[in-house]
Amino acid sequence: MKIDDVVDLSVAVGPGTQVYPGDPTVEFAIHSTIERDGFNLLSLHLGSQTGTHVDAPYHFDTTGRRIDEVPLDRFVGTGVIVDATGIGPRGRITWEHIEPVARLLAPEVIVLLKTGWSSHYGTPEYFDHPFLDADACRRMIEAGVRTFGLDAPSIDETPHDAHPGEGFPVHRLIASVDGIIAENLTNLASVDFDQPFISLLPLALAGADGAPVRAVAMRTRA
Repeated sequence: MKIDDVVDLSVAVGPGTQVYPGDPTVEFAIHSTIERDGFNLLSLHLGSQTGTHVDAPYHFDTTGRRIDEVPLDRFVGTGVIVDATGIGPRGRITWEHIEPVARLLAPEVIVLLKTGWSSHYGTPEYFDHPFLDADACRRMIEAGVRTFGLDAPSIDETPHDAHPGEGFPVHRLIASVDGIIAENLTNLASVDFDQPFISLLPLALAGADGAPVRAVAMRTRA
């Protein structure tokens, strides 16, 4: 397999990284310097769900696999992109959006929900994002899909005083089948080629509920 192009789907992680409401903020501190110690080294403080990241089943299921226990093949595969752009704030991604690519759903694929909402990253509006309908998720799971991602902070509606949410049904559905969720993806519009090879490989954080990733889409050929 040869790689012709690599598209970065990740947000940068640093002190300015936007985090989910209530999550730990990102802090970088200089630990060592070339002038003083002969090398540069940073001390990092961040949450397990920082930046572009994946959720392990353990995130919503106390009996589920933790991120270092998930088989690595869950994090790589052919991407199927669902076009859900233009549905607006807190819009629901339904089976109607998925149906055009339903024939491509299979156990080996990674479903990426393209909402365009990453354009709001860094603003308060980012948390008024579109989210996946539970019935649509259930139908994709029935087709064998176990890895899902989207260009928004959560695959479920983010609760707010005026929008209490639905209790994270999609997170719970995916965790119940040992599935994986990737959130805070970006740049999905640049994946304009068929059958992209997607990599969502996380840090192997021992016992963690999730981990940051450097998510990429690759154009490949034999």
